[in-house]
Amino acid sequence: MAKEHWTWRCDRTIPSDTGAGRAVLDELLRQLQACHWVEHDVFDVHLATEEALVNAIKHGNRFAPDRRVRIRCRLSDELIRIEITDEGEGFDPSKLPDPTNPDRLESPGGRGVMLMKAFMSRVEYNATGNSVVLEKRCGRDACLPRNNDPAD
Repeated sequence: MAKEHWTWRCDRTIPSDTGAGRAVLDELLRQLQACHWVEHDVFDVHLATEEALVNAIKHGNRFAPDRRVRIRCRLSDELIRIEITDEGEGFDPSKLPDPTNPDRLESPGGRGVMLMKAFMSRVEYNATGNSVVLEKRCGRDACLPRNNDPAD
């Protein structure tokens, strides 16, 4: 894979508070729109990133005010890479119950990770399970060029 030319980067550490996570997410979404990502890709990134942030704050850090969440983002015209790390004990995502199993359809849990995997190009956890990398490659025909003015 060719080396990406990152047009935007962020590295934020926030408290275990969903409001603080929302502020970083809003900034990320503005940057995607500034790079002319199409709406369905922006939606996918929004949903997956929000899910990962809530998981880090709620399940990883258990809303503990002394614990932090680190969010690192890298954005190019064609790729977004988001790494979210909490200070919790971690978990093994392979041990999550299958949320599509008919016996689990009414049970909570597991759907968020499934949705992240469905909407992103890559979802990868570290060995501890307290850090996740989300990547989304803008669809080949879906990305609009930065300068698409027919007068140019």
